[in-house]
Amino acid sequence: MKYLIVLVTLTFSTHLIADTIIVQSTTSTQNSGLYDYLFPILKKETGVQVNVVAVGTGQAIKNTMRCDGDVLLVHAKSDEEIFVAEGYGKYRQDLMYNDFIIIGPKADPAKIADAPDAIEALQRIRQAGAKFASRGDDSGTHKTERSLWQAADIDPEPGSGQWYLETGSGMGSTLNTGVGLGAYVLTDRATWIAFANKQDSAILFEGKPALFNQYGIIPVNADKCPSTNHKAAETFTQWLLSETGQAAIAAYRVKGQQLFFPNANQAEQARLSQNND
Repeated sequence: MKYLIVLVTLTFSTHLIADTIIVQSTTSTQNSGLYDYLFPILKKETGVQVNVVAVGTGQAIKNTMRCDGDVLLVHAKSDEEIFVAEGYGKYRQDLMYNDFIIIGPKADPAKIADAPDAIEALQRIRQAGAKFASRGDDSGTHKTERSLWQAADIDPEPGSGQWYLETGSGMGSTLNTGVGLGAYVLTDRATWIAFANKQDSAILFEGKPALFNQYGIIPVNADKCPSTNHKAAETFTQWLLSETGQAAIAAYRVKGQQLFFPNANQAEQARLSQNND
């Protein structure tokens, strides 16, 4: 009888390990509360247990290249495509999107609220000598911010520690710094909606094409990382891309607002349309 109990216990433990994966992801999706809502639903339907490592996109990619993860879920499409092209990912698929916004003091000292585009908004911040808090961590948000500064023909690095405040940390911590110091911050909308410490800061600039924020999902290639749990990773990925998973993403709301907009089906329909041309 003792041996039977031990055998059953070992079998059950092996089953749990087989259905557990590590997802390398962004702090923005974690901070939004999406995973706390979504992954219990996923586990109930698929049996897959998800452990999330929430870091900046750049660090998440580095971690996954070291085979410390089974799935990559981030928001820097060009870097994601390189990750797949170099053989680390099996494929990349659009999963969902939202947008970036610029928040700052309600008084808006740089007068960015009526700027015609994001480039002009950043130029006004610099011209006004206003503070700007940056993640400075090679995250997807930071990559977008850097590309906008470049398009605005501004190098913020000489102002580091003066008007340009690099936190080297996640979105929530950077927002805390920005709000506390009356600085402007580029953030994803989902994190801002879920963020509790808004004080005297508000959304001042939004709704422009340059602020589009696409998230992608990539299961790790077992040829590069033999230890990856590829079967559970594929189950996880396909559930999120399915109608059920996409509907669950769309249903998630904070304070009555939808935070993420699924678009995997749109991308797949576009791909099929191209193949049929």
